[in-house]
Amino acid sequence: MKSRLEWLKLIFLRYYRDMGLRVVLYAFLSLTATMISPFANTFLDEELQQRIDFSSVIPVLTILATSMLAVSTFSLNIMVSAHRAAADATTPRMHRILLENTTTQSVLAAFIGAFVYSLGSIVLYRVGFYPESAAIVVMVITILVVVLVVVSLLRWIQHLTKLGSVEDSLNSARERARDALLTHAKQPQFGANPLTTETVLPAITSELVSPQSGYLQLIDMARLQSCLADSVSVYLDVRPGAHVLEGQVIGHVSGLIEDDEATQLSEAFTFGDQRTHEQDAEFGLVVLSEIASKALSPGVNDPGTAIEALLILKSLLWEFSRVEPDTTASVAPNVFIEIPQQQDLISAAFSPLARDGAGIIEVTLHLRRALAALSKSSDKDMAKAAAEFAQNALMYSREAGLKDRELDQLHAIKFDVSA
Repeated sequence: MKSRLEWLKLIFLRYYRDMGLRVVLYAFLSLTATMISPFANTFLDEELQQRIDFSSVIPVLTILATSMLAVSTFSLNIMVSAHRAAADATTPRMHRILLENTTTQSVLAAFIGAFVYSLGSIVLYRVGFYPESAAIVVMVITILVVVLVVVSLLRWIQHLTKLGSVEDSLNSARERARDALLTHAKQPQFGANPLTTETVLPAITSELVSPQSGYLQLIDMARLQSCLADSVSVYLDVRPGAHVLEGQVIGHVSGLIEDDEATQLSEAFTFGDQRTHEQDAEFGLVVLSEIASKALSPGVNDPGTAIEALLILKSLLWEFSRVEPDTTASVAPNVFIEIPQQQDLISAAFSPLARDGAGIIEVTLHLRRALAALSKSSDKDMAKAAAEFAQNALMYSREAGLKDRELDQLHAIKFDVSA
């Protein structure tokens, strides 16, 4: 039951971060507000109903409809420009992360909802849907909509001060990477068993193939387990984040299975055209490393941003290494899956920096210090992976032509294990 709730939460958050759904919801609520006015006025005192007529309400609705159309269009242009600037300054992957920002979505949805409400109210009044006695109810709802618009404008102004900046992009990328890493730390196999070189496959297996091409985004482990008999196991060759082709083998099922059974198993996988963060711990690190790598490009030449991204990566991996996995969260005992190892995470985070920043002593010093700090982690696999990667980073620096005195600075940074 817990695993099913977690899966539903994952799907809910995916739709919750979708701008289209939020805009449609606000528009629907606005239309609902326009429809309830004639019925709500029946609960008001007759004397109170006569205090306001539509000659007072229509001008306000007209101003609101006109201004909200302009504000919505202008705000959309600002959002697109800010996202394009962020993508140019950091990485194209930032655009998708910024699109999921709930502040931007709520503000734009409020503007569009206010426009729909005001325009809908004017149309309904002109066609005679509103009796004159409903004017006071329409005015009260209009005042509430104006208050919502003012609050949204204040939020929008505050949000615009940082929207599209490198700092905001780094913070957004860090939060998404952190969520994915902590989820991976608590449930490394998503509730299944680890598939290692020591795992022995049965003598007779059936191939499980991908129903379509694209990135493997999500695996519903509970559903996958429910499709398996007690004596049947599935061994997955891919993990979330992998790009597969239609008809490619993505796993093996013990014994022989029918086509309809294979179809049921494949329905537990979610594929898409883009890589996503939910179950892909490496992707968040890749995005941050791309930001750092972009900052080191000759066209940008911003080592400070690269160092800032590096420090964020170090903090994320340190926090990840300190989380104890939940050993009681097994929901798919008959499923085996390969999971990212610590060396995979280290490589995803620091490989671009080690390569592109090899000739910049400021970057290489921070990189080696970060790896030295991670080599002191209580997670022995993380410590070993960091120390081993430091050797590779040092070779990059030598090949990049750093001076002997600069290489001596790098060697002076000590590791708990030899590096």
